[in-house]
Amino acid sequence: MKNNLLRYAVLFLLTAATGSAHAQLLARINVNSGKYRRVNVPVQAPANYNMTATDSLQLFEIKGGERKPVPFQNYQNKYLFWILDGITQPDATRVYELVKGAPVRPAVGMQVKDSAGALVLRENSRRLLQYNYSVVEPPAGVDKVYRRSGFIHPLWAPDGQVITNIHPEGHWHHVGIWNPWTHTSFKGKETDFWNLQKKEGTVRFKGLISRTNGPVLCGFEALQDHVAFSGDKETVALNETWEIRAFNSGTDNTRSLWDFYTSQNCADTAGITLLQYRYGGGFGLRTNAEWTTTTSQVLTSEGKTRKDADSTRARWIKITGRTDKGQAGILVMNHPYDFDYPQPVRVWPENSERGEIMMNFSPTKMRPMEMTYGKTYRMYYRVMVFNNDLTAQEAEEAWSAFVYPPTVDVYWNVVAGR
Repeated sequence: MKNNLLRYAVLFLLTAATGSAHAQLLARINVNSGKYRRVNVPVQAPANYNMTATDSLQLFEIKGGERKPVPFQNYQNKYLFWILDGITQPDATRVYELVKGAPVRPAVGMQVKDSAGALVLRENSRRLLQYNYSVVEPPAGVDKVYRRSGFIHPLWAPDGQVITNIHPEGHWHHVGIWNPWTHTSFKGKETDFWNLQKKEGTVRFKGLISRTNGPVLCGFEALQDHVAFSGDKETVALNETWEIRAFNSGTDNTRSLWDFYTSQNCADTAGITLLQYRYGGGFGLRTNAEWTTTTSQVLTSEGKTRKDADSTRARWIKITGRTDKGQAGILVMNHPYDFDYPQPVRVWPENSERGEIMMNFSPTKMRPMEMTYGKTYRMYYRVMVFNNDLTAQEAEEAWSAFVYPPTVDVYWNVVAGR
């Protein structure tokens, strides 16, 4: 204990000597990359219970005797987030100090903007994605049964071109990025929340829990309901929460990164069984209509392509496509915490209608899932959107950063911090 006190006292004096005379050292933080190369990855550390969102805190990286200010963010007073910027080689340790001192006004580059019934996530002037909380109508002349809320579209590549598609002809129920369950048993009746034309169920936005802006990340938490129809009667089968967090791209403006976390609870004591089926739930994606058999490519973590990816398991799937605006793509990753990981994928074959792409991480493709009242069921996905292309190694590095993040050790200053 005496050695710790001496060590933290020395750190405090060093901070005061090299920084502001009034700076108070709160913690020293070591971040180790582990066995993977890291490229502009988000890292997080637990927040101290004495901190508040209004504290005047600063983070510095200590390197070669110099102190470099690092943008960071106190997220919900639970975690501190920042970007491990640039390239960090395997088995490397980077050192940071968290201090409390004079007020500093951080640049809030990551923002959520409310726009005509939707939340638009932005990195400075660049749009990242749009979450539609208001009902979006189908095209004129199409059955109103295809009205939907609670989905993502557009999803933009860093160069501004749109990755997703909505209400494609013949599949009016496809809406960008969405995840309703398809083949379920609810109260003894088969109920489909995906194929809206069957008029058995739908998904609806219910309310916003929170929004987050800051220098490192922005996002929101939203409530949604899986609603079952029986004649004129409606019953909420599942309460769902979406948490979306988009991260600052650091030194790379050709990529964007965001997390997509969902949690679901049975809204009815009857529970619900998600029956085995070839698609539905998880992460559903309909891509740009110009991405067809001749203009797009698919690659999974197991080396599968569009010819043979369907009904195989994958830790990640990468889809790239070309339009007259150039080439862009999307990498979708699933997590070992997810049901039936690595999850099976549904990928439309090359001879699908017009050669377009629908992709789905389908948790119940191989086995059913019983959901009981009183329990929470979670899925974790990470998405990277990019210009041009990613190599398989780069995709693997991105997945590793998601599943095996850098190790963060925090040494709180017991002299000055508590």
